[in-house]
Amino acid sequence: MSEKLLTDTALAVVKAKENIEKAAKAAGRDPKTVRLMAVTKTVSPEIVNEVVDAGCDLFGENRVQEFLSKYESYDKRAEIHFIGKLQANKVKYIVDKVTMIESVDSIRLAKEIDRRCAEISKVMDVLLEVNIANEESKSGFSSEEVVSAAEEISKFNHLNLRGLMTIGRFGAEFEETKGYFEKMSALLVDIKSKKIDNKDINVLSMGMSSDYELAVESGATIVRIGRGLFGERK
Repeated sequence: MSEKLLTDTALAVVKAKENIEKAAKAAGRDPKTVRLMAVTKTVSPEIVNEVVDAGCDLFGENRVQEFLSKYESYDKRAEIHFIGKLQANKVKYIVDKVTMIESVDSIRLAKEIDRRCAEISKVMDVLLEVNIANEESKSGFSSEEVVSAAEEISKFNHLNLRGLMTIGRFGAEFEETKGYFEKMSALLVDIKSKKIDNKDINVLSMGMSSDYELAVESGATIVRIGRGLFGERK
C-alpha cells in the first residue's frame, strides 16, 4: 500500500466508499451503480490528486476560472464534470476539458453548449439541474417543467441528455430531504418512460457530505462530496 493512502484525504475517500456501499446494499442496490465525486472547490491540485490513488476518479468543478487554473495539474486519470453555475459566455472555455456538464439550468444554456460543442465536433453529456425545493435563490428547472425541457434538449445534435441533478435545500430536516430525493428519483423514471430518442437516461446526481447516504438509498448514481473528503473550506 502506498504512503499516499495514509493521508487524511485518502482515508476519507475509503470511508466514504464504504458508507456508499453499505447504503446501496441496504437499499437492495448494486454499489457499483453509484459513483463518488470529489468536489474540488478551493482545494489545491496536490491534495485533490490524492483521491485518485485512493480510488475516486471523478472530480466536480464549481467555478470556471478556478478550474482553468488547476486543470493542467490534475491527475489525467480523473474524469471531470462541471457542476456549478455556468454562464453562457464561459461555456467555450470548458467544453473541451470536461466529460459532463451537470448544471444545465436553462434552454438558453443548453443551446450555447450545443453550439460550442458543434465547433469542436463533440457531443457533451449533460444533466438537467432541477430546483426541487423551488428556492428563489437557486437556478434550475422546476419539477413541473423539467420533463418538457428534457424533450426539447434531447433534440440538440451535440448534447447527450443523461439525467438529472439537484442541490438539496441547505438546512432541511431529514424527512424533507428524503422527500426531495424521492421526488427526483420519480422525475427520472418519468423522463425515462418517455423514451426520448432512445437516450441512455440513467444518471441521478444528488446528495452531498451531509446526506449522501440518504441520496444513495433514494436512487442517486453520483454523490458529490467536498467537505467530507477535504475538510472545511477556507
